[in-house]
Amino acid sequence: MKQLVNKLKGDRVIWSFVALLALFSFMPVFSASSNLAYIGHGTGNTLGYLVKHLAHICIGFLIIYWVHRVPYHYFRAISKIALPVVWILLLYTLLKGTVIAGANASRWIQVPFIGITFQTSTLASIVLFIYVARYLSKTKEENEPFQTSLIQLWVPVFITLVLILPANFSTTALIFAMVLMLTFIGKYPLKYIAFIIGSGVAMLAFFLLVAKAFPDSRFFSRVSTWESRITNFTTDKPDEDDYQIEKAKIAIASGKLGGLGPGKSVQKNFLPQSSSDFIYAIIVEEYGLVGGVSIVILYLLLLFRFVIASHKAPTVFGKLVVVGVGFPMIFQAMINMAVAVELLPVTGQTLPLISSGGSSIWMTCLGLGIIISVTRKEEEIAEDKLDREKRKEALQRLIDKEMAEEDLPADEIYEEEAMYSIEDNSRNPMNAVLNK
Repeated sequence: MKQLVNKLKGDRVIWSFVALLALFSFMPVFSASSNLAYIGHGTGNTLGYLVKHLAHICIGFLIIYWVHRVPYHYFRAISKIALPVVWILLLYTLLKGTVIAGANASRWIQVPFIGITFQTSTLASIVLFIYVARYLSKTKEENEPFQTSLIQLWVPVFITLVLILPANFSTTALIFAMVLMLTFIGKYPLKYIAFIIGSGVAMLAFFLLVAKAFPDSRFFSRVSTWESRITNFTTDKPDEDDYQIEKAKIAIASGKLGGLGPGKSVQKNFLPQSSSDFIYAIIVEEYGLVGGVSIVILYLLLLFRFVIASHKAPTVFGKLVVVGVGFPMIFQAMINMAVAVELLPVTGQTLPLISSGGSSIWMTCLGLGIIISVTRKEEEIAEDKLDREKRKEALQRLIDKEMAEEDLPADEIYEEEAMYSIEDNSRNPMNAVLNK
C-alpha cells in the first residue's frame, strides 16, 4: 500500500478529499438503493448495487491515475480535436436518445455491446472548459478584436450549448455560467461578457418561442417539464416533483441532529432517485445535521484546495484549467444539496463522487485527474528547484574546501603532505655501517 501511495503524484490533499468522499459514498448508496432493489427484483437486496457502485468507484480511480500521469499541456491540443467529436456525440444523443425504465432519457445514450448508459453532456462540459481555458491563455497577451473572439471562442461555446439545451436545461445553464466565470477570471473584457449574456438570454427566449410554436416536437418535449418544475417551485401545486421534494424534506426533518443511524432511513423506500439525485436527503436522515454539514464542509475544503492549486499552477493555462474543471464540480454539489432542501427547483444534478451512477462518477474522476495533472507539474517544478538548491549547496561546499586549502600556511601544507608520504622511515639496521 505504501508503494502504491508513493506512486501517486500531485496534490496529496486533493487525493485525500476525493478518497474520503468516495469512501463515505458506500453506506448511503448501499442504504438508499433499496427502492431500486424492490422495483428491480422485489427482494430489497441492495448488495448488487453496492458491488456495482464499488466497480464504478474503482474504475473512476483508475481514470484519475491514468489521466494524472499525462502532462496537462497535452490537453490544449486534445480539447481542440475533441470538441468536434463531442458535437457529433451530442447530436447523436439528441437524435437517438434512449429510454430508461419507460421514461424519456434523451440526455443519455447506450454504449453498444456493453449496455452502459452514458451522459454525453458531462464529457462535453469538460472538453469545453479546457477549450475555453486554452483560448484565454493563448490570447492573454494579445488584444484580439471582438469579432475574432466571437468566431474562435463563442461560436463553439454556443454550438455546444445548443446541442445540450433541448435535453438538459440545468446542465446548459450551469455550463454557460461557468464559462462566463472562466472568461471573467481570464480577464476577458466586461463589455463583451455583458453582450454575450444578452445574446444568451435572447437565444433562450427564441428557443422557448419555437418550442411554444411546435409543442408536439420531440426536440421540445422537455420544455413542459421545465415549466412545471419552475411553476411548482413558486406555487404549492402538487405533482411528481413536488412529491419528491416533500419526501426529501421529511427525510431531512427526521434526521434532526444525530440522524437515525446508518441504514435506518425510512424515506429511502418512498423517495424516487434516492440513491442519485436525492441522496443528500438520505444522508441527512441517517447521519443527521452533523453528517449533512460535514459533507458541505468537505466540498468547501476541496474548493479551497482547488483555489490553492490554481494559484500555484506554473502557467496561465494551468490556472484556468483548475478553475474551469474544478469549480463546476463544487457548484454541482451545492445545486444538488440546494434542491434537496427546496432552495432550487428540481434539476437532476447528482452529488459528485457520492451519488450512484457510472458516467457521472467517471467524468468527475476525469476532471479530477486533469486537475491533479496540473498539481503534479507543480510538484515536479518544486522537486527540480530543491535538487538545484542541493547541487548548489554541494558545489559551494567544494569551493569553500578548496579555498580553505589554498589559504593554509606553507609549513602546515608541508606537514599535511608529510603525513601522506610513502617514504619508509623505519629504522635501518645498516645505519651503523653507513654512518662509519
